[in-house]
Amino acid sequence: MALRALDNTLPMASAERPKKLPKLSAAAAAVVPAASPEGKRKKNDENSAPKATTEQAVEYVRSEDLQPVPHPKAKAAGLVAELDSKDWIRACDALNDARRLAIHHPSLLNPILGKVMLAIVKTMKSPRSAVCKTSIMACTDVFDSFGNLLSSASDDAFDKLLLQLLLKASQDKRFVAEEAEKAMRAMAASMPPLPLLRKLKAYVHHANLRVRAKAAVAMSQCASRMDVATMKEFGMSAMLQVAAELLSDRLPEAREAARGMVNSMHAAFSKEAAAAAREEEEGAAAAAAASWESLCALSLPPISAQSVAKIVSQSQSQ
Repeated sequence: MALRALDNTLPMASAERPKKLPKLSAAAAAVVPAASPEGKRKKNDENSAPKATTEQAVEYVRSEDLQPVPHPKAKAAGLVAELDSKDWIRACDALNDARRLAIHHPSLLNPILGKVMLAIVKTMKSPRSAVCKTSIMACTDVFDSFGNLLSSASDDAFDKLLLQLLLKASQDKRFVAEEAEKAMRAMAASMPPLPLLRKLKAYVHHANLRVRAKAAVAMSQCASRMDVATMKEFGMSAMLQVAAELLSDRLPEAREAARGMVNSMHAAFSKEAAAAAREEEEGAAAAAAASWESLCALSLPPISAQSVAKIVSQSQSQ
């Protein structure tokens, strides 16, 4: 049988793999001819200085550097509205104006002090740290200028202000917390200790440990300024019970403040007892010790009384 020649057969098409196209990067894909208007515009943008994206900085002015207000009556008239501004830069400026009025023109600020305090409380809640810190600085200047604050402003305004100060002093932001602590020191140093101590007592049982500690520190500062007559007006037993309770607090700051309260109470109590028994020195000391031990035994449980006695003993041995 004759074989068919293979020359007439069609060759099979070989499967060729498609060539890969080079991938273009996003930057290369967005290349615009330099001659085009868009290209010229981009080239000009590259050569121009970058636009500033940072917010306007706020300068924290020290109290001693604040100057008097040029037109204080007009500034005082519009102060509350300026403090309520939604523009945070204007709000900071208004807070500094409130500080200047408190320092240099307190007679103009006194009639509107309650409204100003409520406005300051609102600015203290601002999420902007600059507004918050400036408002706390305003609190310090208000306390320094208006020592008798409780009689000059409404109780509601002061209660809200005190709560915000305690919360800010308990924050993790150190520059805010330190400013709040400074304001609370000014508060404790300038205000009458008895009404302030009554206000602070409400925060001894606060759920926030740090708030309790900051309140304890302020109470200790108040106790250091009180004589025995003022302590008796508050209640010696009540003060001892508050201090004894804080001695077992979880935070060292609260426990240290409680020890300060105990020492202040013992010093004032001993001074009065010594004055009542001046016949001879030993008799006065013995009378003071007996009276103090009797007060502790009547006011505190035995364990707490022992803790208080230990603090007094350590203080006397130093």
